Amino acid sequence: MNASASARSNDSRAAFVTACTDVLGAAHVLTNAHDTAPFLTDWRRRYTGHACAVLLPADPQQVAAVVRLAREYRVAIVPQGGNTGLAGGATPDEGGGQAVVSLRRLNRIRDVDPHNNTITVEAGVVLADIQARADAEQRLFALSLAAEGSCMIGGNLSTNAGGTGVLRYGNTRELCLGLEVVTPQGEIWDGLRALRKDNTGYDLRDLYIGAEGTLGIITAAVMKLHPAPVAKVTALAGLASPHAALDFLAMAQRHAGALLTGFELMSDFSLRLVGRHFEQMRYPFAEAHAQTVLLELSDSESEEHARALFERLMEEALAQGVVEDAVVAENLAQSQAFWDLREHIPLAQAEEGLNIKQDISVPISSIGRFIEETDALIAQAVPGARMVTFGHLGDGNLHYNVQAPEGGEPKQFLAEHQKRINALVYEQVHAHRGSISAEHGLGQLKVDEAMRYKSPVEVRLMQTIKAALDPENLMNPGKVVRWNGAPRRAEEKPS
Repeated sequence: MNASASARSNDSRAAFVTACTDVLGAAHVLTNAHDTAPFLTDWRRRYTGHACAVLLPADPQQVAAVVRLAREYRVAIVPQGGNTGLAGGATPDEGGGQAVVSLRRLNRIRDVDPHNNTITVEAGVVLADIQARADAEQRLFALSLAAEGSCMIGGNLSTNAGGTGVLRYGNTRELCLGLEVVTPQGEIWDGLRALRKDNTGYDLRDLYIGAEGTLGIITAAVMKLHPAPVAKVTALAGLASPHAALDFLAMAQRHAGALLTGFELMSDFSLRLVGRHFEQMRYPFAEAHAQTVLLELSDSESEEHARALFERLMEEALAQGVVEDAVVAENLAQSQAFWDLREHIPLAQAEEGLNIKQDISVPISSIGRFIEETDALIAQAVPGARMVTFGHLGDGNLHYNVQAPEGGEPKQFLAEHQKRINALVYEQVHAHRGSISAEHGLGQLKVDEAMRYKSPVEVRLMQTIKAALDPENLMNPGKVVRWNGAPRRAEEKPS
């Protein structure tokens, strides 16, 4: 870009910021470095970008006005919720020409309908607040994940977040009935339908869920609620291998059916790492087990019914040697302590030092083979590398992470081995017909790899959708899909 073009671009951005100030008010247009800093770095501190402004609209109408201004002044925008993402999807680039649109002021719970089992919420509502409101209505909002105290439902929808309840309730997509979206043209699509059956054409809702703000900005959603369970039984089971964990899963599904709401796999080293950095969280068994499963049953009948069912399951699992040992939570505090073990694994990894993280999925039946094969390949490539493997076994989603060898320098480990290990893991995932991103999204972290592993037909279809809905490529460019089509002004007609 020559000097005159650069000056015009700067003038255009300055005019855009001034126009946004007129719409939002000066207090909600942040340009000072101190004020914008929290919005410009992702949660893992892997990406830090620059922005011409951070904008905080208060309602969908203000979001739409900002988008229309962005289109007028040719400023790309990056939607952001709680900024807890792990793939850099809500972080602007380093050029300084993009604007972050934070949805945190859109934080109203608009409606709760207990008879329809739905809750209508704005994009900036924190996930834990939705759970609490549902609980107050004696209902369950089934999405649950480690960041629930700070992540926002708009971000959960934009990445199609998973969490610990997918086995029974599905991903965020399955929990959503309708959306309100600001399109790239600055229009508001009111698709807030609280219907479980609506067969009237293309499912626009599913286009926006998982699109990470590249096709439009989700401003509100109708989410499903479920009757609150009257009892839960939580336990830890020690097993010899991931193959045994798969046998145990099949057994648990046969005994419990829909009552099985959680089935989390954790490697021995994962739990040892938690104990190393959080002394109050002790290893739960007297003897070591290669794998531990955290399972939970949720019953709408009674605690006695749930415990009787669980006892029959464990008797069979122990008698057949599928499970080596088990510990059952006797009260709510113990149940929470078991879940705390699981949720502290990423925190313990952070305390241990920089590591290579993977959020992958493979068919459930392939998990045992995938872990064994890939562990062996990594051990050959990087002797001493420590595997921190955990995840949602019931839906095939593994957080397959690699820690530096004991005593090694984490930064040097990443510099020397990250690309090779990533490539190795992705090739294994591809060989098992899996996905390189299961629940964290692609963002900017995996967009190039996704373009490589998807078929040319699939890539072209994604690019066609992007080009049709966002022809000027102003909605979170560089995320999810690579598309370099020439932008054109709204008033220009295709030749």
